[in-house]
Amino acid sequence: MTLTHLHKTRTLFLMAVDAEYGPNLRARFAPVLTGVGPVEAALVTTATLVRMQCAGTMPELVISLGSAGAARLEQGAVYQAGAVAYRDMDASPLGFLPGITPFLDQPAEIAMPLRVPGVPVASLSTGGAVISGTAYDAIAQDMVDMETFATLRACQHFGVPLIALRGISDGAAPLEGLHSWTEYLHVVDERLAAAVDVLRDALAGGMDALRMSNET
Repeated sequence: MTLTHLHKTRTLFLMAVDAEYGPNLRARFAPVLTGVGPVEAALVTTATLVRMQCAGTMPELVISLGSAGAARLEQGAVYQAGAVAYRDMDASPLGFLPGITPFLDQPAEIAMPLRVPGVPVASLSTGGAVISGTAYDAIAQDMVDMETFATLRACQHFGVPLIALRGISDGAAPLEGLHSWTEYLHVVDERLAAAVDVLRDALAGGMDALRMSNET
């Protein structure tokens, strides 16, 4: 399994699909493609980390990156997830708050402990449905995707820290088809690559350079 060394940090990059992996990102790393949605992300992330663990090549850091939707954030801009929620989980008929997984000692919104200096922070909601138009009104978080929460839970299981970088591809207007998602992907590719460069430079100071004290 391919690892990228950002300075001396063994780093695993994860993306959902090849459409998000543009020329600027291709020049920097080779990701594992998980597929779309929480189930595929959990399956592929877990299988990848199991194989790496067995091979003795576990990463020191996992980076999940790609596109996201947002109605309130700048289209085309890149944000890092400061906290991640699972919008599909609702066991409220059993007395649990929406977003809380029953019998799991985790909050509805899980804070991300690492920060890339200078990259703006936003909260992220993960779920299996594409969000568009008025559907954003029911979501408290700033942006939406379909993979990060699942990837985070897999990383937590293996004790590997995760950073999630998302470029806003859509959300300012209702989606009208696949082209509404792909329209900004070339911009997202360029700006995600710049964020990866910032992360690489920050890692010159080691993992401690990414701790919460550096939040901007």
